Amino acid sequence: MPVASHATPFSADGGDVGVVLSHGFTGSPASMRPWGEYLADHGLSVRVPRLPGHGTSWQEMNSTRWPDWYAAVERAFLELRDRCSQVVVGGLSMGGGLAMRLAEEHDRAVAGLVVVNPFVQLSDPKLRAVPLLRHLVSSAKAVGNDIKKPGVDEYAYPRTPLHALGSMLELGRLIRADLPKITQPLLVFRSAEDHVVDPLSGRLIAQRVSSRDISEQILSDSFHVATLDNDAETICSESLKFIERVTAEAT
Repeated sequence: MPVASHATPFSADGGDVGVVLSHGFTGSPASMRPWGEYLADHGLSVRVPRLPGHGTSWQEMNSTRWPDWYAAVERAFLELRDRCSQVVVGGLSMGGGLAMRLAEEHDRAVAGLVVVNPFVQLSDPKLRAVPLLRHLVSSAKAVGNDIKKPGVDEYAYPRTPLHALGSMLELGRLIRADLPKITQPLLVFRSAEDHVVDPLSGRLIAQRVSSRDISEQILSDSFHVATLDNDAETICSESLKFIERVTAEAT
């Protein structure tokens, strides 16, 4: 199936520090491209992969599962690890969860983590019905485009594919179980008002990771897709400072 123009992966070869950024569930690289371009403009090597099933149709996404999405992020990470001395990983929403899974699986090969409104767990009780509901209906209402800034489009799917959603919830259980394995420096951006991922994920991360270098910044003027919202510049500038610091300290 053809990939939409906005969903083209972003890649830039810069210096000896690499950064992998992952977009979220039903989204595309469009939500991460401005962030990736900013880091590339400051000399970093950057990869923003397109997760399988994204940027095409929600029907196609329903045939993909979390190992497919994780594999795409892991490939980008392994590529940068081979060409860079240090690699930081990050992401938005489920992309933040995938970044955390990379840190759990690859230990010190991940130099640091930068996540924006990361998905670890959703507390909506209606989600308990997904394992059964996905066998009865193929999709539900959309969850994308939670953006405060007027006129901005995330290009998320108009429907939520339920088989894929069920797989994302399985991914969340794995991430939560292994949170103590995360020891890397960690920067969390969290929107004060988020209509997709509630504060439970942030609390679980703060309580369970083993990182000694962990900080949280509250975004007061953005909703869930903060990488395209009013606080995008803050994410860009503060993440660059974090990346420069943790990679310099490691060196």
